[in-house]
Amino acid sequence: MEIFSKIADWFIATHIHEQIMEVDFTGLFTNPWFMVPFVTLVIYMLYKQRWKDMIIIGLCIGVWYVSGTPYMNSLIRNGEIQIDKILPVVFGGAAVLGLIIYLLFGRSD
Repeated sequence: MEIFSKIADWFIATHIHEQIMEVDFTGLFTNPWFMVPFVTLVIYMLYKQRWKDMIIIGLCIGVWYVSGTPYMNSLIRNGEIQIDKILPVVFGGAAVLGLIIYLLFGRSD
């Protein structure tokens, strides 16, 4: 249990959660220090025809993008979760997770 408290203390000390929440999506994808390695990775995966990995990266970027939308900001009001708004998020997350599990452990080509 001590290891978890050390990880939690490190997580709090580095302010990772705040950094993730304050990412400038437009600024990130116009920054050459991010885009050059990212485009290189995409070209490499296209060359190697690693479609599963490309789909998983696309899904991760999509989930990250959706998590910053105003809809996600409206899920909690006055400290309470809005059940009518959280159910589509839960089912969408389950579908994305199911697709990723299928891609990783399902039938191989």
